[in-house]
Amino acid sequence: MAEVIHGLDAERVRANLAAVRGEIAAACARAGRDPAGVDVLAAVKYVPLDEVGVLADAGLTLVGENRAQDLVAKHERFGDRLTFDFIGHLQSRKVRQVLPHARWIHSVASDSVLSQLERHASPETEVLIEVNIAGEEAKSGVAPDELDAFIARCPCRVVGLMTMPPLAAEPEASRPWFAALRELAVARGLPQLSMGTTQDFAIAVEEGATIVRIGTRLYR
Repeated sequence: MAEVIHGLDAERVRANLAAVRGEIAAACARAGRDPAGVDVLAAVKYVPLDEVGVLADAGLTLVGENRAQDLVAKHERFGDRLTFDFIGHLQSRKVRQVLPHARWIHSVASDSVLSQLERHASPETEVLIEVNIAGEEAKSGVAPDELDAFIARCPCRVVGLMTMPPLAAEPEASRPWFAALRELAVARGLPQLSMGTTQDFAIAVEEGATIVRIGTRLYR
């Protein structure tokens, strides 16, 4: 289990960020993409409130939080320095709490959440749909063959898709799942693809990711 990150150092985070961006640039070169089209999102689930400002000091601009109450606290304190997305499992009862503090929700995946979005979202609200691309029983997300109907029911503008592929020992194992998500997005004209984490972000970028969610790689 991951542990809370203490003692963040801005220079170390800055160096780690530069290394990540270097790998993104190399992946983009292999795929014939512009690195400017890939955003690095720092996953801050295990970063305490008092340490979040270090990320801004290190040059990060986009962070993602998994828990509604922590999103609120971190955004209220650092929302003038950082852009916040919500990337965790979203309970319908938390939708109203999350909306004012998140640019995008990456994890819309249930009709109960759609119902709350209809009640509380503004006309400007934009979301990503979480897709259970591999059909894993224990994982949340919309099934690929139900995606069109789900998008049609969504009361907000859908700007992209998100997925977490099956856990694998080798990054290359994630490639077919990332490619499948890209195909779903392209077919529907959705520009954003949130996919790839510390272990497999380079593969995700080669397959079209526009947002990679990086945690410990930035902090250690």
